[in-house]
Amino acid sequence: MTIAVLGSIFLWIISLLILYFVISSAVKDGIDKSEVGQIIINKYGDKEKIVPISDEEIEKELEDEFKK
Repeated sequence: MTIAVLGSIFLWIISLLILYFVISSAVKDGIDKSEVGQIIINKYGDKEKIVPISDEEIEKELEDEFKK
């Protein structure tokens, strides 16, 4: 009895994991290939091309703006 319950729980977990990966990849590809996704990529650039900015750089820029 307990083996059957554990087996069914295990199958549910595996099924939900597979479903999660399928849905997440579909949504990601759907957004990237949609018209809105293309507009955003054209306006702001590719995710890989965006250069991260550190907090210190942002603070320095804001301080320079307030000093003017």
